[in-house]
Amino acid sequence: MWLAGTRSACCRLGPITIELRLLVYSIILGIVHLIAASHFISSQYGYRWTAGNREEQMPPLTGMAGRIDRGVMNFLETFPFFAAAVLIAHVVGAHNALTVWGAQLYFWGRVAYAIIYAIGIPVARSIAWNIAVIGIFLIVIACLQT
Repeated sequence: MWLAGTRSACCRLGPITIELRLLVYSIILGIVHLIAASHFISSQYGYRWTAGNREEQMPPLTGMAGRIDRGVMNFLETFPFFAAAVLIAHVVGAHNALTVWGAQLYFWGRVAYAIIYAIGIPVARSIAWNIAVIGIFLIVIACLQT
């Protein structure tokens, strides 16, 4: 029976691994990304529009606002795969060089992607995206090796 303030042996949590820490950092990165996109969208469409019901048709976002918004969408496409991979690795006990490298590549690749895409450097943006995706694959490979 579970009582407030106590945990059974099966539910005790160990120390946070670097992979889980980078998952937390990636959550923070995603939130920062969303906030930045929201502010840039508001600067282009106006705060009245963003505070409203958003039913009126607006022209496509342009410039940095458009790039940051598309960067958020791209982050949201890759993040679930990263989160699932890190959590599976944690559950199966895969904590090794592949998982650490994978988590670091994903996080730093996504940081670089956000900055590079906001600035508007196309080829470097694709390289950063590939680095992040390679990170996910490394974690998946480590999970399959256990």
